[in-house]
Amino acid sequence: MGYLETIREFVVDNFLFGEDGKLEEETSFLESGIIDSTGILELIAFLEETYGLEIEDEDIIPENFDSLTNIVRFLEGKLSPSPGAAGRMENLTRRG
Repeated sequence: MGYLETIREFVVDNFLFGEDGKLEEETSFLESGIIDSTGILELIAFLEETYGLEIEDEDIIPENFDSLTNIVRFLEGKLSPSPGAAGRMENLTRRG
């Protein structure tokens, strides 16, 4: 199951009580009243546990967590290695 499906399932089960009829990928959680600020914290705890990452306070902004699309984009950025990371790691390995 991909990011989108996993997160949709969590939101539907925990905030929509199993009814996902109005949940589109671009639906704003806050504007539509699906998730409030406390719910965002629950969602973040779920993402940290599910994907083994630590979400920094400065990352907790609507642009990252206010829709399924925003969350998937945020996760892809956090979980994908940066383009130069492999090369930097290789250089560190050679030096050691």
